[in-house]
Amino acid sequence: MSASDNAPVNVPASNSGRGPGPEPSNEAGPGRPGAAVPFRMAADASGAPASATPVRTGADELGAPPRAAADGPAAPLRTAAELRALSRAPGERRAVVMTMGALHEGHATLIRAARDRVGPYGQVVVTVFVNPLQFGAGEDLDRYPRTLEADLETAWEAGADAVFAPAAEEVYPGGEPQVRISAGPMGERLEGAHRPGHFDGMLTVVAKLLHLTAPDLALYGQKDAQQLALIRRMVRDLDFPVEIVGVETVREADGLALSSRNRYLSAADRAAALGLSRALFAAREAAPLGPAAARKAARETLAARAARSAGGALGGPGAPSDLDAPGTPDSTGTPDGFGGPDGPCASDGPGTPDGSGAPADPGAPDGPGASDASAVRGGPSLVLDYLALVDPADFTEVPDDYRGEAVLAVAAKVGTTRLIDNVLLEFGAER
Repeated sequence: MSASDNAPVNVPASNSGRGPGPEPSNEAGPGRPGAAVPFRMAADASGAPASATPVRTGADELGAPPRAAADGPAAPLRTAAELRALSRAPGERRAVVMTMGALHEGHATLIRAARDRVGPYGQVVVTVFVNPLQFGAGEDLDRYPRTLEADLETAWEAGADAVFAPAAEEVYPGGEPQVRISAGPMGERLEGAHRPGHFDGMLTVVAKLLHLTAPDLALYGQKDAQQLALIRRMVRDLDFPVEIVGVETVREADGLALSSRNRYLSAADRAAALGLSRALFAAREAAPLGPAAARKAARETLAARAARSAGGALGGPGAPSDLDAPGTPDSTGTPDGFGGPDGPCASDGPGTPDGSGAPADPGAPDGPGASDASAVRGGPSLVLDYLALVDPADFTEVPDDYRGEAVLAVAAKVGTTRLIDNVLLEFGAER
């Protein structure tokens, strides 16, 4: 990542090397027959919605881009049949942004990036689905925030043409699916070690939503780094005909990564949470000196933050005062958003679905091949699950002589809220 991590960004980074498309516009221009237009609720003479039947606001014959035909968010699409009825002209590109709802500026950045990629005459579909397969033992499905009305407004303002918000019975009509996607060994590391089965559930719903939405490209947030890496691997290994686009993490002004879970942080928790991003930024500054220096800078920053939060006391399961000592992973937490800065099926909380990688051996010595699990506790405020420098291709720890791109991933429980974050680092590049 660049030094702009301290401010919101909306520049997508594609694994295909293709640049962004034309800037979105609602100015009048040449119309295209058959271009998709948003769905609206049918209304009776009083203006009240008469039924849940979607009807087209056919105005593309006026020469305006499709979104200019409507003046606000459309009713959500609730069924696969309604989604299939969302037509598009031959050659018109469709982008999908998968979320678990509770949309914030991070999701809006993904939607704007999708609009940039497909242009004003392309189609942007946002999915809002709280996937029960991603919630494990101790993760409260009912506690996850559901704010559909606000989500529709956010999606519309960011440039979405349609929102697909199905019920669980629509996505899994026969109950929990008997056949699922397995994330394999890559899904058992870091975040997968803390949340067993999470990535299997995430990949299963992503595969299903890719089939249902049939996009040309799908955008996911880099904040959910392990999730993004697994989706890319699934698409490559199983030959999905879709381009996967990663979009940089969106941060608040103080550097904290945007997350649907930030709403649960107290003022003291938020101050402690800043230690995560500060550690990542310190590692990025030290990266020109190599992986060992980056790891050291991150650990020292976390230790200093924990010491301030706890009045000088450091500790953690298995390591009362040693930042680098191994400990016992903490597996609590609930999924965040999906697809984006909180994933399609995010792990730390479309990222819903926020993801990361795995402690190699909780009892092994610190260094390459081992994660810094549960090593830091700042009073009751900050308990570190892991700090790991991994290869983005498979999320295994990189050695100290590693050259190339790596992900420094961190996860911690701050107060009662579990957060994840990461930064991309480049080693061996000319300075």
